[in-house]
Amino acid sequence: MKLNELLEEYEELSDWGEQCDFLIDLGRDLPPLPEEDHTDCNIVHGCQSRVWLTTELDAAMDPPTVKIQADSDALIVKGLIAVLLAAYAEKTPVDILETDITGLFERMGLHRQLSSSRRNGLYGMVERIRSFAARSLSASVRTVP
Repeated sequence: MKLNELLEEYEELSDWGEQCDFLIDLGRDLPPLPEEDHTDCNIVHGCQSRVWLTTELDAAMDPPTVKIQADSDALIVKGLIAVLLAAYAEKTPVDILETDITGLFERMGLHRQLSSSRRNGLYGMVERIRSFAARSLSASVRTVP
């Protein structure tokens, strides 16, 4: 789902209960993370639930974009992953670093509705993605002698 479509549907809902159900439904539709990626090195630390997240640079795209896949053992967290995937879909490392993800979460009211441990986990996922984007940029920088 595109981010603007997600926000449009989400903002039409009248209360957190309906919004939470919407996020859970998004999580149910999350593309599966291959079982071989459910490893300790892909776990996002700081999350209340178990979250596995992978990132890679899709160099076949011009310009290269960041491909993100993730999974969780909690449905609400899967929904939050779906929001992140929509926010970062088809974005370059620069685009990711310039995305106002905190503004998006505030617009959705997540900063008020999520427990502190869920917020920490959400920002742990964001930090993992942003760190990969920054590393991708620095790896692509070439020095001229």
